[in-house]
Amino acid sequence: MLLYVLVLNKIGLLEPLFEKMMEKGICGATVLDSTGMMRVLSDDENANLPMYGLLRHMFSPERKQSKTVFVVLEESMLPVMDAIVDEVTGGLDRPDTGIAFALPLSYQKGLIQNHAD
Repeated sequence: MLLYVLVLNKIGLLEPLFEKMMEKGICGATVLDSTGMMRVLSDDENANLPMYGLLRHMFSPERKQSKTVFVVLEESMLPVMDAIVDEVTGGLDRPDTGIAFALPLSYQKGLIQNHAD
């Protein structure tokens, strides 16, 4: 089992992402609002330091928040999830789209696995 984490900068893509996930049988995602470090630095007490504002505009000129999606996956579903994310976002290699990573999950409790017998 893996914990797949997607930080989605283009939050308008969240519903299309979930629709594609459900089409492929990937359900049970959890979503949290999130904010990047440069946004926090430029909007907070450091706002009067021009360097932070400049860096923020270089990396994310308009975005104020992101959505962080957590999904527990069978390892065999990782390529499927990656393909869905690439299809919906146009690829995470595009600027200011998001990042994704997966971590091995050594313990879980409460997940209901739907298996077709």
